[in-house]
Amino acid sequence: MNFLELLRNWLAKRKQKLTNYERGKLAEREAAFYLRRRGYQIITQNLKLKQGEIDLVALKGNLVIFVEVKARSSEEFGTPIESLLPKQQQRIRRAAEAFLAKRGWSERDRRFDLIAIDLDERGYVKQIEHIPNAF
Repeated sequence: MNFLELLRNWLAKRKQKLTNYERGKLAEREAAFYLRRRGYQIITQNLKLKQGEIDLVALKGNLVIFVEVKARSSEEFGTPIESLLPKQQQRIRRAAEAFLAKRGWSERDRRFDLIAIDLDERGYVKQIEHIPNAF
């Protein structure tokens, strides 16, 4: 039994809805699994730099992909792409540049993707939407 199954079983026994933190962590793990199944190599998760935070960094060939993950339960507050505000995009870009410079990859091609994951109240995936070149 993997971590996600254990967490879902525990949550099901609690009979409570996911907290925002739990929803976010599950969505990030699901996004990483989703990308791996499609041939991406996950370099790091939850990258925290003074310039900002990046949910996932992946490689596909020579391309470095920076991924923002949004967990959703409805579109009551807009679509996932609408919830990715320009200020947040700017912070992610600055953090990405710092990450690339630190690795000596400043000349590598890069892309900024968004993965929106709809989860039900128990943490099961209802839908995954991957938007390459989201910003």
